[in-house]
Amino acid sequence: MKTIIKMKTIKFLALLFISILTFSSCSNDDNESENEEELITDVIYTLTDGTSSIVMTYTDTDGQGGAVGTYTVVGTLSANSTYTGSIRLENSTENPVENVTEEIEEEKDEHEFFYGNTAGLTITKTDVDSNGYPVGLSTSIATGAAGSGTINIVLKHMPSKPNDGTAAGAGGSTDFDVTFNVTVQ
Repeated sequence: MKTIIKMKTIKFLALLFISILTFSSCSNDDNESENEEELITDVIYTLTDGTSSIVMTYTDTDGQGGAVGTYTVVGTLSANSTYTGSIRLENSTENPVENVTEEIEEEKDEHEFFYGNTAGLTITKTDVDSNGYPVGLSTSIATGAAGSGTINIVLKHMPSKPNDGTAAGAGGSTDFDVTFNVTVQ
């Protein structure tokens, strides 16, 4: 009888010990805040050619997946021109507004922007991460003939690098996916 009670006690203590280890290792608050996804409420993509600027803004105060956001494009692209592009991400629910771009800059190895278009543009990412893979915080855009179409911008978190250059082929999770209507004159 004492042997049975001893065995049950040992099993109970072993189970209790394993439970304590499991719960204490899962509640590391530092890791949770380190890997927490940032809320992106505003995407601002600015193109400049030295004399003019085109500003594309997507605003969604609850981030993607909730209420529908709004798109604005101020300016038109000139045909047969070259533009320098820069993207800024913000969380406008914070006071002051949080510049999420800074976090992406710090974590370049874990992020990549993907640019697609139906407007006959050539979009090239001009910045790289610590391993020499494209990031896309800055771009160069070459326009062709006059027309209209869209520019699609996707930010991937933890994409495979190298990848095939497409958001669909990069894996990872999508932080945002926005599409702007553009005109080339």
